[in-house]
Amino acid sequence: MKLPVKALCLLCILCGASLCFSLDREAFSITNYDLNLQIEPEQHRLGARGKITLRNETGTPQKIAVLQISSSLDWRSIKAGDRAVQFVRQPYTSDIDHTGSLSEAIITLPQEVAPHATIDLDIAYEGVILLDATRLTRIGTPEEIARNSDWDRIDEDFTGLRGVGYVAWYPIMTDVANLSEADSLFEVLASWKSRQKDSKIHLKVAMQFAGDPEQILFGGVKCEPTAIERMGIPGMVTAECNPQTLHLDGSSLLIARYSTTEKPPFQLHFLPNHDAAAARFADVAEKTASLLQDWFGPPREQAKIVDLPDPDAPPFESGALLLTPLSASNSNSAGLAAAHQLTHAAFLSFRPWIEEGLAHFAQALYLEQQKGRQAALDYLAAHRSAMTTIEAQTTLEQESNRALAGTSNDQLSRSKAMCVWWMLRDMIGDAALRKAIASYKPEQDNDPTYMPHLIAAQTTRDLSWFFDDWLYHDRGLPDFKVESAYTASTPTKSSLLTLTLDNLGTAGAEVPVMIKFAGGEITKRVELHAKNKVTFRVETPQTPQEIKLNDGSVPESDVSNNTYTIEPAKK
Repeated sequence: MKLPVKALCLLCILCGASLCFSLDREAFSITNYDLNLQIEPEQHRLGARGKITLRNETGTPQKIAVLQISSSLDWRSIKAGDRAVQFVRQPYTSDIDHTGSLSEAIITLPQEVAPHATIDLDIAYEGVILLDATRLTRIGTPEEIARNSDWDRIDEDFTGLRGVGYVAWYPIMTDVANLSEADSLFEVLASWKSRQKDSKIHLKVAMQFAGDPEQILFGGVKCEPTAIERMGIPGMVTAECNPQTLHLDGSSLLIARYSTTEKPPFQLHFLPNHDAAAARFADVAEKTASLLQDWFGPPREQAKIVDLPDPDAPPFESGALLLTPLSASNSNSAGLAAAHQLTHAAFLSFRPWIEEGLAHFAQALYLEQQKGRQAALDYLAAHRSAMTTIEAQTTLEQESNRALAGTSNDQLSRSKAMCVWWMLRDMIGDAALRKAIASYKPEQDNDPTYMPHLIAAQTTRDLSWFFDDWLYHDRGLPDFKVESAYTASTPTKSSLLTLTLDNLGTAGAEVPVMIKFAGGEITKRVELHAKNKVTFRVETPQTPQEIKLNDGSVPESDVSNNTYTIEPAKK
């Protein structure tokens, strides 16, 4: 039986990559969104109409495009100009959305789109967005923890939609993300952010409120009402939101009865009965600002803090925006959060190891200022277990992919990068590192070596080995050990200690060596490369009793062999 041409084309769309064509879900990016949203909190419903602009990111003409939204939403229409375009709906399993699946539209465009050319589409979709933790529970996450983490929903008392990576309430184009595969979600998100780095999203939101109008926050910025239209329906409000850069903090749409307080450089939006928590947070944040300005300069923008109703919800941050339950914060957590967001508000880089690494480094600086160096080292140690687990699982094939300078792994760009910045500070000093940070210009960062060159310019030391081990490759971690220690008396009745140190690990570092004796200790810093030994002498006023390698400032694969006891000489 012969199939009509139209039916054959439809079959080709349905069969996808397996039979008729290779379906490239990342062939296009969406450079502009202009969306009108109708939100009905009592029904948990979202309806969207608007226009999007697609750009061909490949080097060949493209006639097939893929648009994805959350699986709880349905496509209603897609048009190019005044003409409806042919598209096929299908489910697409992916953990980029909290439901663990997407509603995918495979579109046959009216004509081929040339490389780097654009096409406008008019789109319509609708459905409900309920709290859904399917993607987490199916990989074994306990129900309560999963629901606290994936809190996105449309509800009467609170609407929170974080966007790509949590709930796809606006159209996206991504490959499959799988939480059961180590870096899958990180890599898909990094690819999406790279393609969408210049994208803008503009919203108009219409809602019916049962009582007083609620604040609508888009990217942490209040959307001002443009009209209150009765039309026989009390409480109908239309608000227009300023366009936001999508890949930064423009993804998050939050609606609740927020009150707002300004405490430059912070803007806080807090929920009813959380006044005291908001005031406490603002007070701590104000005290933190001066420390961070010394390191990262004055803020480029306001840091935006938005309250969450669930006290057990983990904080979520994107750029200068932080979503966190203020009711659960104390002075310590408020200070850490303030340090993190102030860094983002003052310093910009598209490289995660710089952007996120410095924000976490700032938290360690805050703890050091408040409670001393040991508190900062304890904070570094708290991040060590996740890092050592990742490093232990890294194969030779993964080494270049997990190099810190280009990694998409969130844990590495936060935890490992924080440790790298701390080690650099110990090696070259505060003043030199501040100068390097101050000289950074994101528009000039066109190469992974840009920041390392800025750092190297502030010191006469050769740091190429350090950057090679910690940034350009994933060499793993050091493993320090005292191989031998010998003491001898001097004519002045002091002791001369001869130490041989070994680095059994696969990455080098400058490690502090603490030599303890009755009445005190001496600390030396020793540069110890991977799979290398170093021997040196130290004079001490009393006979050394114990050698301790590493004060916790350098992440190690094994710290059980860091202490060496010197037995007293036999008489």
